[in-house]
Amino acid sequence: MTQAEARPQVTLRPRTPTSPAAGTPPARPTIEVSAAVAEDAGPGFDEVYRRHFQPLVVQLHAFVGDMGEAQDLVQEAFSRAWPRWHRIARYDDPVAWVRRVAWNVAASRWRRLRTARLFGQRQRPEVVDGPGPERVALAAALGTLPVNQRRAVVLHYLAELTVAEIAEDCGVAPGTVKSWLHRARATLATRLTEADPEQPTGGRSPAAGGPTGRTAD
Repeated sequence: MTQAEARPQVTLRPRTPTSPAAGTPPARPTIEVSAAVAEDAGPGFDEVYRRHFQPLVVQLHAFVGDMGEAQDLVQEAFSRAWPRWHRIARYDDPVAWVRRVAWNVAASRWRRLRTARLFGQRQRPEVVDGPGPERVALAAALGTLPVNQRRAVVLHYLAELTVAEIAEDCGVAPGTVKSWLHRARATLATRLTEADPEQPTGGRSPAAGGPTGRTAD
């Protein structure tokens, strides 16, 4: 027997890891965080908010001139910082990011307000004189008419509808509309004369045919 034949044959097999007992969670690896890594995480959001909210409000107040608006601007900046704080906290100066956002929001609002103010200044409202005494008296006299008569007068003299069109609109016979207009003109003539005894007769008013000179006939 040779020396090679005298050596025992050894078969190498992969070692099978033992499974933990049923119901026992696997052990978690212990990770030690060094002081350098913890420092890289930067300051916490709550700490920065607590220490710098009021100073930032004072700065923005000096710019916008309104304490409530300044608080809103700083709050808006911190609200934008919150979802990305894990990245902002690693900046050299996280507060500078919040301050820059607050100022940008303030400038954006200021530009919008200035644009709106300039637009309002360019829009010169047309000055319209108030109603004269004749129109006031006519409006008061119209208010004394029954609803149907007042509606017929408005439709006939302001909307310029014919008697047939008013009858169709109101769902009545044309003769009824003529009756409404006749009674309305008589009442208006009396009311307007009482309001202004010196008013000449035959004027161009609904009581005398209306501003367009139309009649119910």
